[in-house]
Amino acid sequence: MEGNVFSTYISSKPLFKGDRDILRPSYIPEELPHREKYINDLASIMVTALRGNRPSNVLIFGKTGTGKTAVVRFLEREINRLKRESSKSNLEDDFNNENIDRVQYAYINCEVVDTHYGVMKNIGNKFVEKWSEQIPFTGWPMEKVYESLKERIDEKPRVVVIILDELDKLVTKSGDSVLYHLSKINSELENSKVSLIGISNNLKFTEFLDPRVRSRLGEEKLIFPPYNADQLKDILSDRANKAFESNVISEEVISLCSALAAQEHGDARRALDLLRVSTEIAERENCKNINTNHVYKAKNKIEQDCVREAVITLPTHSKIVLYSILLSEKNGHDKLTTGEVYTGYKELCIRSGMDPLTQRRITDLISELDMLGLINARVKSFGRRGRTREIQASVQNGDTIDIIEDDESIKSVDGLSLSSVKQTKLI
Repeated sequence: MEGNVFSTYISSKPLFKGDRDILRPSYIPEELPHREKYINDLASIMVTALRGNRPSNVLIFGKTGTGKTAVVRFLEREINRLKRESSKSNLEDDFNNENIDRVQYAYINCEVVDTHYGVMKNIGNKFVEKWSEQIPFTGWPMEKVYESLKERIDEKPRVVVIILDELDKLVTKSGDSVLYHLSKINSELENSKVSLIGISNNLKFTEFLDPRVRSRLGEEKLIFPPYNADQLKDILSDRANKAFESNVISEEVISLCSALAAQEHGDARRALDLLRVSTEIAERENCKNINTNHVYKAKNKIEQDCVREAVITLPTHSKIVLYSILLSEKNGHDKLTTGEVYTGYKELCIRSGMDPLTQRRITDLISELDMLGLINARVKSFGRRGRTREIQASVQNGDTIDIIEDDESIKSVDGLSLSSVKQTKLI
């Protein structure tokens, strides 16, 4: 052990007293502070399933980290708990054991599964046990996938609750075809009933839905407000009591994490990530407790990682648009117009062997980059001469340029990369 690279770290005492996942957003505690009202609101809708009937379809809106997914998964766990308890006792009235046991959940994260085929395949495969009977990863016509999904759901009487998390990502990428089929599936079922719960942080995504889909999907709506600093402090305090030994963390650290996250639209995920990463940094420094310096280090690390992840996952042409903005600023040009950005983008595409998109499409990509916080695109009015957008990068120039240039997916037909044209005067 003496010469092992892990020796120093193994000998240090961890600050966590147990499960580190307690500080992760995916952890669902026994209680969800400041979300009791929304738990009860959704439970009052979902109780219909426990009576053997179809609950209304529900759309849940709210910014990232407002507890939307946690509330839905919390109720899923409560229904599973009720199933176990009902098997040991007889329930009164119309809450009989058979109805409760027939409720099944199918959870799909549409940020991960963002195609019509993938969504239907994943739902259908939740109702088969044998690998040989599963819908394949690819290769079937969409009609066959839908018919197979429908047959599997309808094999026996049950109420199926399908949760589509990050639903706006599916609609933005693939349209609303899968929602059209799922929202009308009850008219084609004989034994089962299906209820949909859609979760989104984009209040406006329903504008892109077919009116029939919008009407069926939004039978009930819940809107989750952001947490304030005091509420985030309660959440962190509850998690910290479970995660740490006494004297490891101070009230000052929890207050700072809460305040910083409250500035980010009341994001509980942000608050939990700040506390978790602060703890990990303190452990690496072999400290016996967590202080505010660790929180500020964690803040810088998370922001850097978020930008990197956002840039890496951008579509190819969005990366080139961002690259052209960054290069133009590096060459001394800031507050670019849409036309200037397009000129630089088009030049990069030509020099690296790619076919450029239209200026109209690039305008849409600029709006998406603005929404992600990678650029600022402010509309400036010139009175009778019209309006234009002033575009500036909102990320570190050099680091982001390096991330894009390292991307193997951006190569020209003759083997040149974007880095070979970065000295080009784009404007």
